Amino acid sequence: MTLLTPSNHDRDNAGMTYVYPVVSRRAGGVSVGVNLNPNNACNWRCIYCQVPDLKRGGPPAIDLDQLEDELTRMLERIVHGDFMQTHAPEGMRRLNDVALSGNGEPTSAAEFPLAVERIGRVLARFPVPRLVLITNGSLAHKPAVQDGLRRMAALHGEVWFKFDRATAAGLHQVNDTETDPERHYQRLKAVAALCPTWVQTCVFALDGAEPSEAEVGAYLSLLTRARQEAVPLAGVLLYGLARPSTQPEAPRLTPVAADWLDNLVRRIKALGLPVRVSP
Repeated sequence: MTLLTPSNHDRDNAGMTYVYPVVSRRAGGVSVGVNLNPNNACNWRCIYCQVPDLKRGGPPAIDLDQLEDELTRMLERIVHGDFMQTHAPEGMRRLNDVALSGNGEPTSAAEFPLAVERIGRVLARFPVPRLVLITNGSLAHKPAVQDGLRRMAALHGEVWFKFDRATAAGLHQVNDTETDPERHYQRLKAVAALCPTWVQTCVFALDGAEPSEAEVGAYLSLLTRARQEAVPLAGVLLYGLARPSTQPEAPRLTPVAADWLDNLVRRIKALGLPVRVSP
């Protein structure tokens, strides 16, 4: 394994099936990823996705014993070995979290709640600051997923819930899903009621144009509604294009202008929500 960088999140860099370390700009340090989708399959197809050979579908059966062993060995190297000095750049040599993320939607694994349980068993042995689930939220209505979220909460974990756009057209264009915004909002409410939740939103220009004012307005209206309905959101995570997309739309994607992003941040903060930004 070579020196890690924020622009390289290779899931195979540690030679493991389920566990991989990354330097995360959003986390501000080393994040240990848990990949429950080693077959590169996801139920959404976000046009900014960096996963190579992404395909539609769900994951294979998860070997929970192997997952637990890999996570134990990785954390042993990071906490008690020379991993930080050997593989993490200066300024990023701190263990920030263990994150259920990877190459597809983690909650699509039938073993999701059991995976959370196994991860919790490992975390009891190491000083890991937090457990994070990065999810598109599309399966939040399923009892097994809600069971996993309750287990996350018991481990003082948090959820980063994808809500990139707030119109049907925007969701279809950016996430390649037919998900209805109202249905997705109800999923957000359900998740936030079970586990501390941040809204995570990827911002970028498409064909040289930032998201329209209509799209931004719908997004801000959604956040306003969440505040009015007392949805217990921790805040909003805005992030840009740190790594190149591997999807066909990749040549059409560029970063948003700094002043456009600053204006969006101000408008979200005006609603009373904390904002973290990773341009």
